[in-house]
Amino acid sequence: MRLSRRTLLGSAMAGTAAAVTGVSIDAVTAGPAVAAVSPPGDVVGKITVGYQGWFTGAGDGSPLSGWWHYGQDWQKTPSPVNEALKSWPDVRDYERVYKTGYQNLGNGQPASLFSSYDQQTVDTHFRWMRENGLDTAALQRFNPVGGEGPIRDAVTIKVRNAAEAFDRKFYIMYDVSGWTDMQQQIKDDWTNKMKAYTVSPAYARQNGKPVVGIWGFGFNDSNHPWSAPVCLDVINWFKAQGVYVMGGTPTHWRSGDSNGDSRPGFSDVYHAYDMISPWMVGRIGDVAGADWFYTNVTLPDVQDCVAHGIDYQPCVLPGDLQERQRAHGDFMWRQFYNVIRAGAPAIYISMFDEYNEGNQIAKTAETAAFVPAGSKFLALDEDGTNCSADYYLRLSGDGGRMLKGQIALTATRPTAPVLGSTPTPPAAVGIRSRANGRFVGGSPLVASLTSPSETFSVVDAGAGLVALRSNRTGKYVCAEQAGAAALVADRDAIGGWETFTKVTNPDGSVSFRSAANGRYVCAEDAGAGALIANRTAIGPWESFDLV
Repeated sequence: MRLSRRTLLGSAMAGTAAAVTGVSIDAVTAGPAVAAVSPPGDVVGKITVGYQGWFTGAGDGSPLSGWWHYGQDWQKTPSPVNEALKSWPDVRDYERVYKTGYQNLGNGQPASLFSSYDQQTVDTHFRWMRENGLDTAALQRFNPVGGEGPIRDAVTIKVRNAAEAFDRKFYIMYDVSGWTDMQQQIKDDWTNKMKAYTVSPAYARQNGKPVVGIWGFGFNDSNHPWSAPVCLDVINWFKAQGVYVMGGTPTHWRSGDSNGDSRPGFSDVYHAYDMISPWMVGRIGDVAGADWFYTNVTLPDVQDCVAHGIDYQPCVLPGDLQERQRAHGDFMWRQFYNVIRAGAPAIYISMFDEYNEGNQIAKTAETAAFVPAGSKFLALDEDGTNCSADYYLRLSGDGGRMLKGQIALTATRPTAPVLGSTPTPPAAVGIRSRANGRFVGGSPLVASLTSPSETFSVVDAGAGLVALRSNRTGKYVCAEQAGAAALVADRDAIGGWETFTKVTNPDGSVSFRSAANGRYVCAEDAGAGALIANRTAIGPWESFDLV
Protein backbone atom coordinates (compact mmCIF):
# COMPACT_ATOMS: atom_id res chain seq x y z
CA MET A 1 0.00 0.00 0.00
CA ARG A 2 1.43 3.37 -0.98
CA LEU A 3 1.34 6.42 1.20
CA SER A 4 -1.79 8.51 0.71
CA ARG A 5 -1.99 11.65 2.76
CA ARG A 6 -2.91 15.30 2.51
CA THR A 7 -1.33 16.95 -0.52
CA LEU A 8 -0.09 20.35 0.55
CA LEU A 9 -0.39 23.30 -1.76
CA GLY A 10 2.71 25.25 -2.69
CA SER A 11 2.85 28.66 -1.13
CA ALA A 12 1.95 31.34 -3.59
CA MET A 13 3.32 33.88 -1.14
CA ALA A 14 6.40 32.01 0.11
CA GLY A 15 8.85 33.97 -2.01
CA THR A 16 7.31 37.29 -1.07
CA ALA A 17 7.11 36.59 2.66
CA ALA A 18 10.59 35.12 2.88
CA ALA A 19 12.04 38.20 1.21
CA VAL A 20 10.45 40.71 3.56
CA THR A 21 12.80 42.29 6.10
CA GLY A 22 12.37 45.21 8.41
CA VAL A 23 8.58 45.11 8.16
CA SER A 24 6.99 48.11 9.85
CA ILE A 25 4.48 46.93 12.42
CA ASP A 26 2.83 49.22 14.92
CA ALA A 27 2.67 47.37 18.22
CA VAL A 28 -0.34 47.54 20.46
CA THR A 29 0.12 49.59 23.58
CA ALA A 30 -2.01 47.45 25.87
CA GLY A 31 -3.16 43.86 26.08
CA PRO A 32 -4.71 42.12 23.07
CA ALA A 33 -8.07 43.46 21.93
CA VAL A 34 -9.82 40.13 21.49
CA ALA A 35 -12.05 40.10 18.41
CA ALA A 36 -14.39 37.47 19.81
CA VAL A 37 -17.78 36.94 18.21
CA SER A 38 -18.75 33.99 20.42
CA PRO A 39 -18.20 33.63 24.16
CA PRO A 40 -15.50 31.29 25.47
CA GLY A 41 -16.25 27.62 24.89
CA ASP A 42 -14.25 24.55 23.95
CA VAL A 43 -12.68 26.21 20.88
CA VAL A 44 -13.18 29.98 21.34
CA GLY A 45 -10.72 31.20 23.95
CA LYS A 46 -8.82 27.91 23.73
CA ILE A 47 -5.81 26.21 22.14
CA THR A 48 -6.76 23.46 19.70
CA VAL A 49 -4.18 21.01 18.35
CA GLY A 50 -4.58 19.11 15.11
CA TYR A 51 -4.29 15.39 15.93
CA GLN A 52 -3.53 12.87 13.18
CA GLY A 53 -3.45 9.63 15.17
CA TRP A 54 -2.41 7.81 12.00
CA PHE A 55 0.65 5.72 12.87
CA THR A 56 0.81 1.94 13.29
CA GLY A 57 3.54 -0.64 13.79
CA ALA A 58 3.72 -4.19 12.51
CA GLY A 59 2.36 -6.49 15.19
CA ASP A 60 0.22 -3.94 17.03
CA GLY A 61 -3.01 -5.79 16.14
CA SER A 62 -4.44 -2.93 14.08
CA PRO A 63 -6.71 -3.64 11.07
CA LEU A 64 -4.01 -2.47 8.64
CA SER A 65 -1.35 -4.83 9.99
CA GLY A 66 1.56 -2.70 8.81
CA TRP A 67 3.39 0.59 9.16
CA TRP A 68 0.67 3.18 8.47
CA HIS A 69 2.31 6.53 7.58
CA TYR A 70 5.80 5.45 8.65
CA GLY A 71 6.96 4.23 5.25
CA GLN A 72 6.06 5.01 1.67
CA ASP A 73 5.10 1.32 1.42
CA TRP A 74 3.06 0.54 4.52
CA GLN A 75 3.58 -3.19 4.17
CA LYS A 76 7.36 -2.87 4.48
CA THR A 77 9.39 -1.96 7.54
CA PRO A 78 10.37 1.72 7.62
CA SER A 79 14.04 2.21 6.83
CA PRO A 80 16.27 4.68 4.98
CA VAL A 81 14.92 3.25 1.69
CA ASN A 82 11.28 3.23 2.84
CA GLU A 83 10.57 6.30 4.91
CA ALA A 84 7.82 8.84 5.25
CA LEU A 85 8.96 10.70 8.39
CA LYS A 86 10.66 14.08 8.43
CA SER A 87 11.25 14.12 12.20
CA TRP A 88 12.07 11.32 14.62
CA PRO A 89 9.86 10.96 17.71
CA ASP A 90 11.17 10.69 21.23
CA VAL A 91 9.63 7.36 22.37
CA ARG A 92 10.81 7.15 25.97
CA ASP A 93 7.32 7.69 27.41
CA TYR A 94 5.67 4.80 25.56
CA GLU A 95 5.22 1.38 27.14
CA ARG A 96 5.21 -0.39 23.78
CA VAL A 97 7.24 0.44 20.66
CA TYR A 98 8.03 -1.33 17.36
CA LYS A 99 11.51 -1.95 16.00
CA THR A 100 12.26 -0.51 12.56
CA GLY A 101 14.83 -1.19 9.85
CA TYR A 102 16.96 1.85 10.74
CA GLN A 103 20.32 1.56 12.47
CA ASN A 104 20.31 1.85 16.25
CA LEU A 105 19.97 5.30 17.77
CA GLY A 106 23.08 7.26 18.54
CA ASN A 107 22.85 6.05 22.14
CA GLY A 108 22.84 2.41 21.03
CA GLN A 109 19.15 1.77 21.66
CA PRO A 110 17.02 0.12 18.92
CA ALA A 111 15.38 2.58 16.51
CA SER A 112 11.74 1.99 17.42
CA LEU A 113 8.47 3.85 16.80
CA PHE A 114 5.06 4.12 18.49
CA SER A 115 1.63 3.03 17.27
CA SER A 116 -1.49 5.20 17.44
CA TYR A 117 -3.49 1.96 17.68
CA ASP A 118 -2.15 1.40 21.20
CA GLN A 119 -4.43 3.01 23.77
CA GLN A 120 -1.40 3.75 25.93
CA THR A 121 0.10 5.84 23.11
CA VAL A 122 -3.02 7.98 22.78
CA ASP A 123 -3.28 8.21 26.57
CA THR A 124 0.31 9.47 26.65
CA HIS A 125 -0.47 12.14 24.07
CA PHE A 126 -3.51 13.39 25.95
CA ARG A 127 -1.55 13.36 29.20
CA TRP A 128 0.99 15.64 27.51
CA MET A 129 -1.88 17.91 26.45
CA ARG A 130 -3.16 18.10 30.03
CA GLU A 131 0.32 18.71 31.48
CA ASN A 132 0.85 21.63 29.10
CA GLY A 133 -2.60 23.22 29.16
CA LEU A 134 -3.57 22.28 25.60
CA ASP A 135 -7.34 22.30 25.63
CA THR A 136 -8.82 20.55 22.61
CA ALA A 137 -7.77 18.01 19.98
CA ALA A 138 -9.19 18.12 16.45
CA LEU A 139 -9.09 14.47 15.35
CA GLN A 140 -8.41 14.36 11.62
CA ARG A 141 -10.83 12.08 9.77
CA PHE A 142 -10.02 11.40 6.14
CA ASN A 143 -12.28 9.43 3.77
CA PRO A 144 -13.51 6.64 6.08
CA VAL A 145 -15.29 4.66 3.35
CA GLY A 146 -12.22 2.97 1.87
CA GLY A 147 -9.74 0.49 3.29
CA GLU A 148 -8.55 2.81 6.04
CA GLY A 149 -12.03 3.13 7.54
CA PRO A 150 -11.63 0.45 10.25
CA ILE A 151 -8.38 1.89 11.61
CA ARG A 152 -9.79 5.41 11.64
CA ASP A 153 -12.87 4.17 13.50
CA ALA A 154 -10.68 2.38 16.04
CA VAL A 155 -8.49 5.43 16.69
CA THR A 156 -11.61 7.56 17.25
CA ILE A 157 -12.60 5.28 20.13
CA LYS A 158 -9.12 5.57 21.63
CA VAL A 159 -9.16 9.36 21.35
CA ARG A 160 -12.52 9.52 23.11
CA ASN A 161 -11.23 7.29 25.90
CA ALA A 162 -8.09 9.36 26.36
CA ALA A 163 -9.94 12.69 26.26
CA GLU A 164 -12.32 11.49 28.97
CA ALA A 165 -9.49 10.09 31.08
CA PHE A 166 -7.35 13.22 30.92
CA ASP A 167 -10.08 15.86 30.97
CA ARG A 168 -9.39 17.19 27.49
CA LYS A 169 -11.85 17.98 24.71
CA PHE A 170 -11.91 16.55 21.19
CA TYR A 171 -13.96 16.89 18.04
CA ILE A 172 -14.12 15.34 14.59
CA MET A 173 -12.37 17.28 11.84
CA TYR A 174 -13.11 15.93 8.37
CA ASP A 175 -10.25 16.36 5.91
CA VAL A 176 -12.02 15.99 2.57
CA SER A 177 -8.84 15.79 0.47
CA GLY A 178 -9.27 13.22 -2.30
CA TRP A 179 -12.72 12.14 -1.08
CA THR A 180 -14.50 11.67 -4.41
CA ASP A 181 -18.04 10.93 -3.19
CA MET A 182 -17.81 13.29 -0.26
CA GLN A 183 -21.12 15.16 -0.51
CA GLN A 184 -23.38 12.33 0.63
CA GLN A 185 -20.84 10.09 2.36
CA ILE A 186 -19.76 12.75 4.86
CA LYS A 187 -23.40 13.18 5.91
CA ASP A 188 -23.85 9.41 6.24
CA ASP A 189 -20.65 9.06 8.25
CA TRP A 190 -21.74 11.75 10.68
CA THR A 191 -25.28 10.38 11.03
CA ASN A 192 -24.36 6.69 11.32
CA LYS A 193 -21.05 6.85 13.22
CA MET A 194 -19.52 10.09 14.42
CA LYS A 195 -22.59 11.82 15.83
CA ALA A 196 -22.72 9.17 18.56
CA TYR A 197 -19.51 10.59 20.05
CA THR A 198 -21.20 13.87 20.90
CA VAL A 199 -22.76 12.24 23.98
CA SER A 200 -19.28 12.02 25.49
CA PRO A 201 -18.60 14.69 28.12
CA ALA A 202 -15.25 15.17 26.37
CA TYR A 203 -16.75 16.06 23.00
CA ALA A 204 -16.07 19.75 22.27
CA ARG A 205 -18.99 22.14 22.22
CA GLN A 206 -19.17 25.78 21.25
CA ASN A 207 -22.21 28.00 21.74
CA GLY A 208 -23.92 24.91 23.15
CA LYS A 209 -23.41 22.94 19.91
CA PRO A 210 -21.11 20.02 19.10
CA VAL A 211 -18.15 21.10 16.98
CA VAL A 212 -17.32 19.61 13.57
CA GLY A 213 -14.39 20.70 11.44
CA ILE A 214 -14.31 20.51 7.64
CA TRP A 215 -10.88 21.04 6.09
CA GLY A 216 -10.43 21.51 2.36
CA PHE A 217 -13.36 23.32 0.78
CA GLY A 218 -12.30 25.93 -1.77
CA PHE A 219 -8.71 24.83 -2.30
CA ASN A 220 -7.77 25.44 -5.90
CA ASP A 221 -6.38 22.04 -6.87
CA SER A 222 -7.54 18.72 -8.28
CA ASN A 223 -7.62 17.11 -4.83
CA HIS A 224 -10.50 19.40 -3.75
CA PRO A 225 -12.68 19.60 -6.87
CA TRP A 226 -16.16 20.38 -5.51
CA SER A 227 -18.18 23.36 -6.65
CA ALA A 228 -19.25 26.12 -4.29
CA PRO A 229 -22.90 24.92 -4.23
CA VAL A 230 -21.81 21.41 -3.21
CA CYS A 231 -19.66 22.75 -0.38
CA LEU A 232 -22.33 25.14 0.79
CA ASP A 233 -24.84 22.28 0.84
CA VAL A 234 -22.61 20.26 3.17
CA ILE A 235 -21.99 23.17 5.55
CA ASN A 236 -25.65 24.08 5.74
CA TRP A 237 -26.60 20.43 6.27
CA PHE A 238 -24.33 20.21 9.32
CA LYS A 239 -25.64 23.49 10.68
CA ALA A 240 -29.18 22.16 10.27
CA GLN A 241 -28.16 19.23 12.49
CA GLY A 242 -27.38 21.70 15.27
CA VAL A 243 -23.61 21.61 14.71
CA TYR A 244 -21.06 24.42 15.11
CA VAL A 245 -18.97 24.18 11.91
CA MET A 246 -15.30 25.10 11.85
CA GLY A 247 -13.79 25.50 8.37
CA GLY A 248 -10.17 24.84 7.47
CA THR A 249 -9.86 27.23 4.53
CA PRO A 250 -7.22 28.25 2.00
CA THR A 251 -4.75 30.78 3.36
CA HIS A 252 -6.01 33.54 1.09
CA TRP A 253 -9.70 32.80 1.43
CA ARG A 254 -10.69 36.48 1.34
CA SER A 255 -9.00 37.26 -1.97
CA GLY A 256 -10.49 34.51 -4.13
CA ASP A 257 -8.01 33.13 -6.64
CA SER A 258 -5.76 36.19 -6.79
CA ASN A 259 -3.11 34.41 -4.70
CA GLY A 260 -3.61 31.03 -6.29
CA ASP A 261 -4.81 28.87 -3.40
CA SER A 262 -8.55 29.61 -3.34
CA ARG A 263 -11.10 28.89 -6.03
CA PRO A 264 -13.07 31.92 -7.23
CA GLY A 265 -16.69 32.26 -6.19
CA PHE A 266 -16.30 30.73 -2.71
CA SER A 267 -16.96 33.80 -0.58
CA ASP A 268 -20.43 32.60 0.42
CA VAL A 269 -19.01 29.20 1.34
CA TYR A 270 -16.39 30.67 3.67
CA HIS A 271 -18.85 33.07 5.26
CA ALA A 272 -21.25 30.20 5.98
CA TYR A 273 -18.84 28.76 8.56
CA ASP A 274 -19.18 29.48 12.26
CA MET A 275 -15.38 29.60 12.53
CA ILE A 276 -12.65 30.12 9.93
CA SER A 277 -9.15 28.70 10.32
CA PRO A 278 -6.86 29.44 7.36
CA TRP A 279 -4.11 26.92 6.58
CA MET A 280 -0.51 28.07 7.11
CA VAL A 281 1.82 25.07 6.71
CA GLY A 282 4.18 25.80 3.84
CA ARG A 283 3.31 29.50 3.81
CA ILE A 284 5.92 30.83 6.22
CA GLY A 285 9.26 29.65 7.53
CA ASP A 286 10.78 32.57 9.41
CA VAL A 287 9.97 35.57 11.57
CA ALA A 288 9.97 37.98 8.62
CA GLY A 289 7.33 35.91 6.89
CA ALA A 290 5.26 35.73 10.07
CA ASP A 291 5.38 39.52 10.39
CA TRP A 292 4.37 39.99 6.75
CA PHE A 293 1.35 37.79 7.31
CA TYR A 294 0.41 39.70 10.46
CA THR A 295 0.13 42.95 8.54
CA ASN A 296 -1.19 41.73 5.20
CA VAL A 297 -3.30 38.69 6.07
CA THR A 298 -4.09 38.26 9.77
CA LEU A 299 -5.32 41.77 10.54
CA PRO A 300 -7.63 41.91 7.48
CA ASP A 301 -8.84 38.36 8.26
CA VAL A 302 -9.83 39.41 11.78
CA GLN A 303 -11.70 42.43 10.46
CA ASP A 304 -13.59 40.38 7.87
CA CYS A 305 -14.58 37.70 10.38
CA VAL A 306 -15.84 40.21 12.93
CA ALA A 307 -17.81 42.03 10.24
CA HIS A 308 -19.53 38.76 9.25
CA GLY A 309 -20.07 37.40 12.77
CA ILE A 310 -17.57 34.55 12.34
CA ASP A 311 -15.07 33.32 14.93
CA TYR A 312 -11.44 33.41 13.78
CA GLN A 313 -8.90 30.70 14.62
CA PRO A 314 -5.50 31.35 13.01
CA CYS A 315 -3.00 28.57 12.59
CA VAL A 316 0.32 28.59 14.48
CA LEU A 317 3.06 26.11 13.61
CA PRO A 318 6.42 25.29 15.18
CA GLY A 319 8.19 25.11 11.81
CA ASP A 320 9.62 22.30 9.75
CA LEU A 321 12.46 20.93 11.85
CA GLN A 322 14.17 19.31 8.88
CA GLU A 323 14.21 22.66 7.06
CA ARG A 324 15.74 24.36 10.13
CA GLN A 325 12.84 26.78 10.51
CA ARG A 326 12.33 26.60 14.27
CA ALA A 327 15.03 28.95 15.62
CA HIS A 328 14.71 27.24 19.05
CA GLY A 329 11.16 28.51 19.45
CA ASP A 330 11.51 32.09 18.23
CA PHE A 331 9.61 31.39 15.00
CA MET A 332 6.63 29.83 16.77
CA TRP A 333 6.54 32.41 19.54
CA ARG A 334 6.48 35.27 17.02
CA GLN A 335 3.35 33.72 15.52
CA PHE A 336 1.69 33.45 18.94
CA TYR A 337 2.53 37.09 19.63
CA ASN A 338 1.28 38.27 16.23
CA VAL A 339 -2.06 36.47 16.19
CA ILE A 340 -2.85 37.37 19.80
CA ARG A 341 -2.04 41.05 19.38
CA ALA A 342 -4.17 40.99 16.22
CA GLY A 343 -7.13 40.02 18.41
CA ALA A 344 -7.55 36.35 17.50
CA PRO A 345 -9.86 34.72 20.08
CA ALA A 346 -8.66 31.15 19.40
CA ILE A 347 -5.59 29.36 18.03
CA TYR A 348 -5.16 26.15 16.03
CA ILE A 349 -1.74 24.48 16.23
CA SER A 350 -0.55 22.55 13.20
CA MET A 351 0.08 19.89 14.32
CA PHE A 352 0.39 17.80 17.46
CA ASP A 353 1.83 14.62 15.94
CA GLU A 354 2.65 15.52 12.32
CA TYR A 355 6.09 13.87 12.17
CA ASN A 356 5.60 13.41 8.41
CA GLU A 357 5.80 17.17 7.78
CA GLY A 358 8.25 17.94 10.58
CA ASN A 359 5.72 20.34 12.16
CA GLN A 360 4.96 18.31 15.29
CA ILE A 361 4.92 19.74 18.81
CA ALA A 362 4.82 16.26 20.42
CA LYS A 363 8.01 15.00 22.00
CA THR A 364 10.85 14.85 19.49
CA ALA A 365 14.45 13.62 19.52
CA GLU A 366 16.58 16.08 21.47
CA THR A 367 20.04 15.25 20.13
CA ALA A 368 21.82 12.85 17.78
CA ALA A 369 21.74 10.33 20.63
CA PHE A 370 17.99 9.89 20.00
CA VAL A 371 17.90 9.59 16.20
CA PRO A 372 19.00 6.60 14.12
CA ALA A 373 22.72 6.65 13.42
CA GLY A 374 23.55 7.62 9.87
CA SER A 375 20.02 8.89 9.16
CA LYS A 376 18.93 12.23 7.71
CA PHE A 377 16.89 13.24 10.77
CA LEU A 378 17.75 16.44 12.60
CA ALA A 379 17.23 16.71 16.35
CA LEU A 380 15.85 19.71 18.25
CA ASP A 381 19.39 20.99 18.89
CA GLU A 382 20.08 21.39 15.16
CA ASP A 383 20.85 25.13 15.52
CA GLY A 384 23.21 24.66 18.46
CA THR A 385 20.66 25.36 21.21
CA ASN A 386 19.82 22.45 23.50
CA CYS A 387 16.06 21.85 23.65
CA SER A 388 14.29 19.23 25.73
CA ALA A 389 12.03 16.73 23.95
CA ASP A 390 8.91 18.43 25.36
CA TYR A 391 10.03 21.96 24.52
CA TYR A 392 7.35 22.70 21.90
CA LEU A 393 4.64 21.31 24.14
CA ARG A 394 5.75 23.74 26.85
CA LEU A 395 6.06 26.59 24.35
CA SER A 396 2.53 25.90 23.11
CA GLY A 397 1.31 25.88 26.69
CA ASP A 398 2.78 29.33 27.27
CA GLY A 399 1.17 30.51 24.03
CA GLY A 400 -2.15 29.33 25.41
CA ARG A 401 -1.60 31.20 28.66
CA MET A 402 -0.84 34.37 26.72
CA LEU A 403 -4.03 33.87 24.66
CA LYS A 404 -6.06 33.57 27.87
CA GLY A 405 -4.44 36.60 29.50
CA GLN A 406 -2.74 34.48 32.16
CA ILE A 407 0.63 35.96 31.18
CA ALA A 408 1.24 39.35 29.63
CA LEU A 409 1.40 39.87 25.89
CA THR A 410 5.09 39.75 25.01
CA ALA A 411 7.22 39.29 21.92
CA THR A 412 9.96 37.83 24.12
CA ARG A 413 9.71 34.06 24.32
CA PRO A 414 9.30 33.18 28.03
CA THR A 415 9.88 29.45 27.67
CA ALA A 416 13.34 28.11 28.45
CA PRO A 417 14.46 25.52 25.87
CA VAL A 418 15.61 23.15 28.62
CA LEU A 419 13.31 22.55 31.59
CA GLY A 420 14.76 23.96 34.78
CA SER A 421 16.99 26.48 33.04
CA THR A 422 16.24 30.17 33.15
CA PRO A 423 16.91 32.81 30.52
CA THR A 424 19.74 35.20 31.36
CA PRO A 425 18.10 38.33 32.74
CA PRO A 426 18.77 41.42 30.65
CA ALA A 427 21.34 43.75 32.21
CA ALA A 428 20.44 47.26 33.26
CA VAL A 429 22.76 49.63 31.43
CA GLY A 430 23.16 53.31 30.79
CA ILE A 431 23.45 54.33 27.15
CA ARG A 432 26.22 56.94 26.65
CA SER A 433 26.51 58.75 23.34
CA ARG A 434 29.93 59.00 21.67
CA ALA A 435 28.72 62.30 20.19
CA ASN A 436 28.91 64.22 23.48
CA GLY A 437 29.71 61.75 26.28
CA ARG A 438 26.28 62.14 27.86
CA PHE A 439 23.73 59.51 28.80
CA VAL A 440 20.37 58.90 27.12
CA GLY A 441 17.10 59.57 28.91
CA GLY A 442 13.89 61.57 28.98
CA SER A 443 10.93 61.75 26.61
CA PRO A 444 11.74 61.88 23.77
CA LEU A 445 15.11 60.25 24.37
CA VAL A 446 18.02 62.73 24.30
CA ALA A 447 21.70 62.25 25.20
CA SER A 448 21.57 64.95 27.88
CA LEU A 449 22.19 63.24 31.24
CA THR A 450 25.52 63.59 33.05
CA SER A 451 25.07 60.20 34.76
CA PRO A 452 23.14 57.00 33.90
CA SER A 453 20.14 58.00 36.00
CA GLU A 454 17.90 56.29 33.43
CA THR A 455 18.91 52.73 32.65
CA PHE A 456 17.72 50.30 30.01
CA SER A 457 17.37 46.53 29.77
CA VAL A 458 18.51 44.97 26.50
CA VAL A 459 15.87 42.32 25.82
CA ASP A 460 16.22 39.45 23.35
CA ALA A 461 13.38 39.92 20.84
CA GLY A 462 14.22 36.83 18.79
CA ALA A 463 15.57 36.44 15.25
CA GLY A 464 18.77 38.28 16.16
CA LEU A 465 16.91 41.41 17.28
CA VAL A 466 16.80 43.24 20.60
CA ALA A 467 14.42 45.62 22.30
CA LEU A 468 15.31 48.34 24.80
CA ARG A 469 13.15 48.66 27.90
CA SER A 470 13.47 51.79 30.01
CA ASN A 471 13.74 50.94 33.70
CA ARG A 472 12.32 54.38 34.46
CA THR A 473 9.06 53.93 32.56
CA GLY A 474 8.99 50.12 32.33
CA LYS A 475 8.18 50.54 28.63
CA TYR A 476 9.94 49.71 25.39
CA VAL A 477 11.78 52.20 23.20
CA CYS A 478 9.91 52.87 19.96
CA ALA A 479 11.18 54.29 16.67
CA GLU A 480 7.99 56.29 16.35
CA GLN A 481 6.22 56.58 12.98
CA ALA A 482 8.34 53.78 11.52
CA GLY A 483 11.51 55.70 12.36
CA ALA A 484 10.37 59.08 11.04
CA ALA A 485 9.98 60.59 14.52
CA ALA A 486 12.11 60.74 17.67
CA LEU A 487 12.64 57.67 19.87
CA VAL A 488 10.40 57.41 22.93
CA ALA A 489 10.17 54.78 25.68
CA ASP A 490 6.39 54.46 25.81
CA ARG A 491 5.35 51.07 24.43
CA ASP A 492 4.01 48.12 26.45
CA ALA A 493 4.79 45.48 23.83
CA ILE A 494 7.45 44.69 21.26
CA GLY A 495 6.70 45.04 17.56
CA GLY A 496 8.58 46.08 14.43
CA TRP A 497 8.99 49.68 15.63
CA GLU A 498 10.39 48.48 18.96
CA THR A 499 13.10 46.12 17.66
CA PHE A 500 16.68 46.84 16.67
CA THR A 501 19.78 45.06 15.47
CA LYS A 502 22.60 45.71 17.91
CA VAL A 503 25.87 46.21 16.01
CA THR A 504 29.23 46.00 17.79
CA ASN A 505 31.68 48.43 16.17
CA PRO A 506 35.47 47.92 15.81
CA ASP A 507 36.15 50.56 18.50
CA GLY A 508 34.00 48.69 21.06
CA SER A 509 30.99 50.98 20.83
CA VAL A 510 27.57 49.74 19.71
CA SER A 511 25.03 51.02 17.22
CA PHE A 512 21.34 50.25 16.85
CA ARG A 513 19.70 49.70 13.47
CA SER A 514 15.93 50.02 13.60
CA ALA A 515 13.87 47.15 12.19
CA ALA A 516 11.20 49.74 11.32
CA ASN A 517 13.22 51.32 8.52
CA GLY A 518 16.67 49.74 8.43
CA ARG A 519 18.40 52.95 9.56
CA TYR A 520 20.77 53.62 12.44
CA VAL A 521 19.82 55.49 15.60
CA CYS A 522 21.51 58.89 15.72
CA ALA A 523 22.08 61.35 18.58
CA GLU A 524 21.07 64.25 16.36
CA ASP A 525 22.98 67.55 16.39
CA ALA A 526 25.97 66.05 18.21
CA GLY A 527 23.67 64.94 21.00
CA ALA A 528 21.73 68.17 21.38
CA GLY A 529 18.71 66.78 19.53
CA ALA A 530 16.51 63.79 20.17
CA LEU A 531 17.54 60.30 19.14
CA ILE A 532 16.10 59.30 15.77
CA ALA A 533 16.61 56.32 13.44
CA ASN A 534 17.50 58.16 10.23
CA ARG A 535 21.11 57.40 9.27
CA THR A 536 22.39 54.98 6.64
CA ALA A 537 25.96 54.79 8.01
CA ILE A 538 27.68 54.70 11.40
CA GLY A 539 29.70 57.63 12.72
CA PRO A 540 30.25 59.16 16.21
CA TRP A 541 26.66 60.41 16.40
CA GLU A 542 25.45 56.82 15.76
CA SER A 543 27.80 55.21 18.30
CA PHE A 544 27.04 54.49 21.96
CA ASP A 545 28.60 52.79 24.98
CA LEU A 546 26.57 50.51 27.26
CA VAL A 547 27.70 51.32 30.80
